[in-house]
Amino acid sequence: MESFFRTHAYLVEHTNAPVRRALMDEIDWSHRLIGIKGTRGVGKTTFLLQYAKENFDVKKRECLYINMNNFYFQGKGIAEFAEEFYQSGGKVLLIDQVFKHPDWSSELRKCYDNLTHLKIVFTGSSVMRLKEENPELNGLVKSYNLRGFSFREFLNLQTGNDFKAYTLDEIINNHEKIVREILPKVSPLKYFQDYLHHGFYPFFLEKRNFSENLIKTMNMMLEVDILLIKQIEQKYLARLKKLFYLLSINLPKSPNVSQLADDIKTSRATVMNYIKYLADARLINMIYPAGEEFPKKPASIMMHNTNLLYTIYPRNLDEQNVLETFFQNTMWKDHKLNKGGKGYSFVVDGERYFTITTKKNHKKDKEIIYAKHNIEIGQGNEIPLWLFGFLY
Repeated sequence: MESFFRTHAYLVEHTNAPVRRALMDEIDWSHRLIGIKGTRGVGKTTFLLQYAKENFDVKKRECLYINMNNFYFQGKGIAEFAEEFYQSGGKVLLIDQVFKHPDWSSELRKCYDNLTHLKIVFTGSSVMRLKEENPELNGLVKSYNLRGFSFREFLNLQTGNDFKAYTLDEIINNHEKIVREILPKVSPLKYFQDYLHHGFYPFFLEKRNFSENLIKTMNMMLEVDILLIKQIEQKYLARLKKLFYLLSINLPKSPNVSQLADDIKTSRATVMNYIKYLADARLINMIYPAGEEFPKKPASIMMHNTNLLYTIYPRNLDEQNVLETFFQNTMWKDHKLNKGGKGYSFVVDGERYFTITTKKNHKKDKEIIYAKHNIEIGQGNEIPLWLFGFLY
């Protein structure tokens, strides 16, 4: 136990979160069992340590961070360790990468039942289906999602400002007023392309090649998160990787499932399952017409975020695809997004019609909201595209 406390103290002392994530204030910390899901690279470990740093004195030893990658847990269950921590005066146990422990869900249930005054906060992959695949935790765990940086967070980090987030209603109804409050402090368009290229994942701050780091992260999503959590045999990894590549070079289109099945030598059903796993891993997003959802074939597949586009296929990027990828990514947190129809790109929440455009002069429809690139301030139903990056 002593070595864990030393590691915890060191990590907390050396944690320096460049941006305080909005999720920190959205979580109801009164719950006894809290799960924080998110794709690799979005900063879940830093988030846990920042929570510990803000709320607990390391000298009192009431809070402890542990990582299931530690070989110690090959021989000891989470519940047994949690009991020792609790008996020594512990109050909050932070468990990173909980899915690395083979019996993690049943172990957490033991903790919940037996240690009624211990709070556990754990992180896991976005591939995990907490309620569907772990019925023993159903109704007990409060689950949250940590996303990559929004454009707002990226802008705050790069400029030292503290711009707040806005709801979709606020942006649509008050965008001119909001932008006039932002522009005297910064010109967002000067930073927008950088965000599209490398701003979603916090590790762009590290002194390493961003693209190489992101490729490594994507491979870990495929090789560890999907294979381990979905229990796919290692020999099928090549098929999964090839499918991801084939989808990525044909975006944004409706997948030809039969052709993809032939290409990776598997069944149509397996292709659809693999596509769902890639979406769960936050590598792609499936866009459906209103009223349809998985297991039906999506109307189109898009990359989850623009950084992935620039890393996987940088030489053949279509600007419209990049801009639409940015827009749909901003919407996934709190809104339902569906495929658009003739004259518009997307339907949001079943009632708002959006077109993503770069055209200076275009025919306008009062029923459509135009998210326009390369303008700093809009007018009426024409809103700067970058402002939708302030939704969280």
